[in-house]
Amino acid sequence: MTTTTSTDSQARAGLFIDGRTVETGNWTAVRDPSDPNAVVGHFLAASQDQSRAAVAAADAAFSAWASTPAKERAALVLDALAGLEGHEGRLAEILVRENGKIQPEAAIDVAVFQSRFRAACELAAEVREPERFSSPPFRTEVHRLPVGVVSIIVPFNWPLAILAASLPYALVAGNTVVVKPPPTTPLAVTRALEIIGSRLPKGVINVISGANPDVEPLITDPRVQHVVFTGSTAAGTRIMTLAAQSLTKVTLELGGNDPAIVLEDTDLSDALVSDLAGACFLTSGQVCMSVKRIYVARSRFTELTDAMGQVLEGYAVGNGFEPVNMGPLNTAAQSDYVRRLLDEARASGAEVREFGTFTEQAAQSAGHFLLPSLVLDPSPSLEVVTGEQFGPTVPILPFEDLNGLVDQLNNEWSGLCSSVWTADEERGGEIARRMRTGTTWVNQANAGACDDRAPFGGFRQSGIGREMGTDGFMDFTEPHTVTFRA
Repeated sequence: MTTTTSTDSQARAGLFIDGRTVETGNWTAVRDPSDPNAVVGHFLAASQDQSRAAVAAADAAFSAWASTPAKERAALVLDALAGLEGHEGRLAEILVRENGKIQPEAAIDVAVFQSRFRAACELAAEVREPERFSSPPFRTEVHRLPVGVVSIIVPFNWPLAILAASLPYALVAGNTVVVKPPPTTPLAVTRALEIIGSRLPKGVINVISGANPDVEPLITDPRVQHVVFTGSTAAGTRIMTLAAQSLTKVTLELGGNDPAIVLEDTDLSDALVSDLAGACFLTSGQVCMSVKRIYVARSRFTELTDAMGQVLEGYAVGNGFEPVNMGPLNTAAQSDYVRRLLDEARASGAEVREFGTFTEQAAQSAGHFLLPSLVLDPSPSLEVVTGEQFGPTVPILPFEDLNGLVDQLNNEWSGLCSSVWTADEERGGEIARRMRTGTTWVNQANAGACDDRAPFGGFRQSGIGREMGTDGFMDFTEPHTVTFRA
């Protein structure tokens, strides 16, 4: 295997098609977000013919893989996963360099990838004997069949962990897969999948990178039966439009403008405020399920903003290999977008407070670094409130009418995640159950509070379908009804 091997600290990611690594074609540089002049490695950009070849390989492998008993498939997937042992440190290192996230987060990204594979394999028993109805005049069986070729399109922020919310479930359910890694962070994903894919039958896992027009066959080829996409709502709309050409099933995990509601009785202890800050600024705010805005009871507004400021003042921002709380944003475009949001907030009269310090290296670099910031009591119409900033800034807004706030939030475009913070857990649960979001947490939020046994996804424009858990597993199957005369 030659993909993503280390040469002068750089990594290379070819294509992986039908059990073989392909390294002939156009190579594209991957740059370090903490130092955009530094090249981390290169990935091979596929042609449309190579994309179609990957789909063809998955299609050719499907029949044999689907006919393999589910428990045997799970055992094969676990054996393939074992090939990653000893590679975890290198994968985490690559993630820091291509993504910009801090080293502890990169290690967690790799660990969650592995744990989600194991969780999916435990669900093999869900591919059970068919359900039977024997009442005259019919005798009916309902089987669960794998859908076929599945394309999975992965985002940059937690690429391994998010990939593992769907890939192992699709495999254990009996499907074959083509994965498209993110263009800014393709290296660790490709390396991990080459290791795993080489230990599975040829064509069961394929990896294709490239520009959108060249990888469109992963969506539009009629042999593709299911497309899984994680990313922005705008991009999800485009994916759904393309998939509609062949009526391909989609699972879309899209943008979220996730609110936190802090009630008047909340104990604003150092631990709770630290947890709330972490729920906002994990991965420099570049997480779909992170807290994107905070609504706090007006009587606690000043106390909360001061307490959040005290926590954030201790934040250090720098290269992910340094002992810091936040790394750079992944791209210059995202950094510029967050800066524009802050400029608009200041121009509107809202107070913007920045906190923390840059490390010496970050202060002297051209990296995409931003300090964490709070936007205090902005106009509700500002984009920093209504949109998904996907960066290290959070608006804090006071509220007086809790019922009105819940009704408002339940009728907005976003419906991915939400959280309720209170000293009264029972009351918090009552409010949480009223929230029309895919996940609502009480006194916690973000990826560290995600229970992988439960389904994950969003309401409204935050997505279609669910990943993980039994619901996510079954989404990679189709019910097949067989009926006889009784």
